[in-house]
Amino acid sequence: MIKIAVYGKGGIGKSTMTSNLAAAFAYLGKNVIQIGCDPKADSTMNLLGGELLQPVMNFMRENDRDPESLEEISKEGYGGILCIETGGPTPGLGCAGRGIIATFNLLEDLKLFETRKPDVVLYDVLGDVVCGGFAAPIREGYAEKVLIVTSGEKMALYAANNINTAVKNFEDRSYATVFGVIMNRRNVENEEEKVRAFAEENGLKIVADIPRSNEINRYEDQGMTVIEADPSLPISRKFIDLAKLLMEDEEQT
Repeated sequence: MIKIAVYGKGGIGKSTMTSNLAAAFAYLGKNVIQIGCDPKADSTMNLLGGELLQPVMNFMRENDRDPESLEEISKEGYGGILCIETGGPTPGLGCAGRGIIATFNLLEDLKLFETRKPDVVLYDVLGDVVCGGFAAPIREGYAEKVLIVTSGEKMALYAANNINTAVKNFEDRSYATVFGVIMNRRNVENEEEKVRAFAEENGLKIVADIPRSNEINRYEDQGMTVIEADPSLPISRKFIDLAKLLMEDEEQT
């Protein structure tokens, strides 16, 4: 099973990267689970025709009970991808990271992985603050590979550096390692040079170079990934190639 956590600064496009990568794995015939670990709970909407999925934390608040089955808190999207959103607390009344931990514990109780037997699990995680529950995918062993999404923007690179440092802090415990950097271009000045410099300074690989794409925006407006819309598009091939690279690495380890 390939277990991947996708981290990046809020607004950098990590949910777009994650959902398109999930769709690429599904297109290649893999059984995929995507778990959104951001309080905004919009990670999976482009796998679900643009619909927002009720987050686990919202379900528990509204029903005043834990869910009794996976069907109550998940939905299948494109390619049979099982979609789950952790959500967060009532704004101003709790820690969003605790919502992630509570959800992960609940999914274990519901035997998510034993029931679904996935080939690939993707966690879409907010990376502005890599502590508490937001570190759970890498700290608790849920993920083995980390993808860092960044552009050449200063704050995106700052967050990317923090994420890389956080992952390194867990290296001696045999937890997740950074597989590489996804450069999600914003067309800022000297963008490629800045991202490559960051990667080289930290001994990381740029494993995908995603250009600004009208196709991504157009199909997101229709509630889908570019993979679902047209897997033959050059932009779709970027995600399919990344999925193949991850699969090859998994086979070799």
